[in-house]
Amino acid sequence: MFRVICLASLLATPCFAQDLATGDQIRAAVAGNTVMGSMSASGAYTEYYAPDGTIRSADYQGAWAIQGDKMCFTYGEDPATCWGVQLAGDQVSWLVDGATEGTGTIIAGNPNGW
Repeated sequence: MFRVICLASLLATPCFAQDLATGDQIRAAVAGNTVMGSMSASGAYTEYYAPDGTIRSADYQGAWAIQGDKMCFTYGEDPATCWGVQLAGDQVSWLVDGATEGTGTIIAGNPNGW
């Protein structure tokens, strides 16, 4: 019986919930750095997240902000979208409702000069 209870408690804990980064961890990882990756809905991206909250890329600009433990993005007139974030070294995953919608690699600084 003890084994069943232990196994049930392990299975009841969603893996993504314990892996989500806090707002402070997200800010420390991305502010002043570039992320290059791919999103399920829009494909490849490379963005520099300036410490002042602006997003710079080769073809567009936007804004980023931390709200609670999520990273929020605004592009043009579109409303802000907010994502849960998983961090593992220089790897980032963007999550909505626990599902990974994109991934990327954090690159130190602004190597593209945007």
